[in-house]
Amino acid sequence: MALLLLAFASCSKYQKILKSDDYEMKYQKAMELYDKGDYYRALNLFDMVAPFYRGEKEGEEIAYRYAYAYYKQGDYVLANYYFARFAQTYPRSSRAEECSYMKAYCKYLNSPAYNLDQTNTIEAINELQLFVNQYPDSDKVEEANELIQKLHHKLQRKYFEIAELYMHMELYKSVITSFDILLNDYPDSEYKEEANFLKMKAYYKYAEGSVDDKKEERYKEAFSLSEDFLLNFPESEHKMEAQKINARLKEKLKL
Repeated sequence: MALLLLAFASCSKYQKILKSDDYEMKYQKAMELYDKGDYYRALNLFDMVAPFYRGEKEGEEIAYRYAYAYYKQGDYVLANYYFARFAQTYPRSSRAEECSYMKAYCKYLNSPAYNLDQTNTIEAINELQLFVNQYPDSDKVEEANELIQKLHHKLQRKYFEIAELYMHMELYKSVITSFDILLNDYPDSEYKEEANFLKMKAYYKYAEGSVDDKKEERYKEAFSLSEDFLLNFPESEHKMEAQKINARLKEKLKL
């Protein structure tokens, strides 16, 4: 009962502050609530007092805490927006670099699982790279680069699994196109060996299903890919299958 009465009294006091015309008291209460982790109520008060402190040092403090309040509540979309707004509004602030990083970091946190749409992932890469370019001497550069690598890995996995799906669906032209994108964008991808093998295999099957006047041209391309694969990946676990495909293609082309 005592705790309930205390909570009621606190809520009642907060309601009185909301209705008050004393913006200095509202500012102090907002800071107090923020420090206690009551970000929702702090944000309500920050909204009310921000216009009174525009251009003042308190205005910068409000903008800084405003962004972090959303971040600490897990709302990374709004946190990204308000960190960006802080960096733009206070470019000479000692906190501008921090907020520029947090803007990009929030976009990173909003990057979805690899099997979903990766628009946010690409935007996160761009924002993190922009931070690295803008603050090359920052102690956050190493961390930013690590995050960029994680996001690139997610994109590679996405492209690879899309291509594998096309392979299961026997959409061989789409397989070839998907692996081309992966290998062109990430020539040193960890999926490089598997992607080259499946691309070669898809090209062979694509040639097999082609109309007669296209077969030879596509067999030649598949043969070239099989030769490259055997040359570049001599220890591959797919070596025997690649050799069989290579031998069949030699027969088809009478080599």
